[in-house]
Amino acid sequence: MSLISPQDLLARLAGPAAPRVRICDVRWWLTDPGKGRRDYDAAHLPGAVFVDADTDLIAREGPGRHPLPAPAVFAARMAAIGIGDDTLVVAYDDAGGTIAARLWWMLDDLGHTAVRVLDGGIDAWIAAGGPLTSEVPPAPAEPDRLHLRDRWTHTIDREALASRLRAGDVSLLDARAPERYRGEVEPVDPVAGHIPGAVSRPTAGNLGPDGRFLAPDALRRRFEGFGGEIVNQCGSGVNACHNALAMRIAGLPDPLLYPGSYSDWSRSGRPIATGDAPGSYEG
Repeated sequence: MSLISPQDLLARLAGPAAPRVRICDVRWWLTDPGKGRRDYDAAHLPGAVFVDADTDLIAREGPGRHPLPAPAVFAARMAAIGIGDDTLVVAYDDAGGTIAARLWWMLDDLGHTAVRVLDGGIDAWIAAGGPLTSEVPPAPAEPDRLHLRDRWTHTIDREALASRLRAGDVSLLDARAPERYRGEVEPVDPVAGHIPGAVSRPTAGNLGPDGRFLAPDALRRRFEGFGGEIVNQCGSGVNACHNALAMRIAGLPDPLLYPGSYSDWSRSGRPIATGDAPGSYEG
């Protein structure tokens, strides 16, 4: 399983032989990147460390707004905050898991499978009677021992994606909100619209009214039936991981991630489509 309920997390933490758990607060806002840290400082799950999507989960340079860091750099950062080979990592946010899924995907892709997303996030934790604190846990005295793979295994870059879109052997799914997909609004990237050929699959459709993931059968219906290998993208490679998580819950094959996503594509001069129809890429 890639999810953990608040009740199960409470039970694990209270158990007589509690496993090594590192809770990671990954709250982040597109239009106010500092809000996640401010919210963490005000109140967070006891023992949680803050993981900044803008610094801890990206490289300083690369394609798109949130390029993946080198695996060794990422592993060193995770070890420094207390994640080791035998650590159960629990990531949460306040956005239905759309940010926490990035940390889940990165660790999972590099081989650390003991990572879960808190289903329903901090709101579900509070509703279950989970406590909050403003106390920041002390940093580990020394880095933990964490061994991850030395390369990302489920990614595709812009050139390879363009080639495979022309060949028609991939299905590209866009995780952004429908209005951004259609090109009606674009808050951060230079051109509004979507990658030609991309099908809209916004992350909100993975969740029920309670903010928790739908049942596996319902998620499977959202993502099955596409031709070829699935590639997930969003604005900058963060929210797209939520669709990858949904596919894992549904029991479907792991998709590829286009890390640069629309932020990379829209800066490349390649064609852009607008409206509800996916269109086709013939560039």
